[in-house]
Amino acid sequence: MDIRTLRYFVEVVRQQSFTRAAEKMFVTQPTISKMLRNLEDELGCTLLIRDGRKLLLTDTGEVVYQRDLAILAEFRQLEAELGDINHLNKGVLRLGIPPMVGMLMTGPIGLYRQRYPGVELKISEFGGLTVQQAVINGELDLAMTALPADDENLFCSLPLFRHRLCVLVPRSGQWMSRTSVDPGELAAHPLLIYNEDFALSRQLIQLFQEHGFTPQIAVRSGQWDFLASMVQAGIGIAILPEPICEKLDKTTLMWLPLNSDLSWQLEMIWREGVYISQSAQAWITCCKEFWPMLE
Repeated sequence: MDIRTLRYFVEVVRQQSFTRAAEKMFVTQPTISKMLRNLEDELGCTLLIRDGRKLLLTDTGEVVYQRDLAILAEFRQLEAELGDINHLNKGVLRLGIPPMVGMLMTGPIGLYRQRYPGVELKISEFGGLTVQQAVINGELDLAMTALPADDENLFCSLPLFRHRLCVLVPRSGQWMSRTSVDPGELAAHPLLIYNEDFALSRQLIQLFQEHGFTPQIAVRSGQWDFLASMVQAGIGIAILPEPICEKLDKTTLMWLPLNSDLSWQLEMIWREGVYISQSAQAWITCCKEFWPMLE
């Protein structure tokens, strides 16, 4: 039994004629007759009986007919919904964006929403390591994360940004005369740092180890604005990407370049070798159009 057979059966009942049904369905009468005989054989019952010039439904035929109408209606709905999804009139895009990255993604998100208002954006805000695992597990379609990503062979990727890291300090005291900070100097200060599920946090810990010290971590948080407020309160100093520092209050805070090759490199990742949805492909296109230098 298939959808075509159900359509033939319904049309024969509607037209009360094999000939007219065949014309309506653009097939030959023997084709329809054969399909209906096969349907009756498959179901093990008689569906139609001829009474003079009329075609009458048997009791089982009536049940099958009503059920066929419902099935065909559901199938038409399915075709309509799939058409909407393929044309991006509806759908869902599951996107992972670490909190630190969100402020830089408003442009492509705005472009995407303008073009595809029917697609729902479900954004998960977790650290880069968490969203990487969510992509692997199939819980997210795409995610932004810091380079290098874990298990890079599992991902396709599109590089997005590269920015230097800065040390965020109060605009006062010893810092006023400084122009940069060496990593080794950070051993003498309480540090405000991202949670362990942030790739940048792991990279900084590795940097500290390379310089032979264990950092004095005063506060961990997933929110850059909270870390900045802790610096303002005199609780410690933070290491943040330069674009984030530029959003902060210059009258009370200052940021000094960190003298290190370590930088904040972002990429967009999706799972290698699996189906990527129309909505996800459209998101990649919007990012490339918003940042032409990505091409």
